Amino acid sequence: MEEWNRNNPIAEYVREQRKASKMTQTELSDLTGVGLRFVRDLEQGKPNLMTDKVNQILLFFGSTLKPQPID
Repeated sequence: MEEWNRNNPIAEYVREQRKASKMTQTELSDLTGVGLRFVRDLEQGKPNLMTDKVNQILLFFGSTLKPQPID
């Protein structure tokens, strides 16, 4: 089983954006239409989440997942 990384870039970004917007996880869940458990799992760095739902939250903050070359 893959270990969760709370400090992964997506988890950190979503958590920081949500807090900067002064929202609770419940409010983010309601505003984006994804489940509260999904928001919690995402912010805790769960490694295998559905990308369409991740994008649903990222789009709310004006971002999206995209391929990036590895250095």
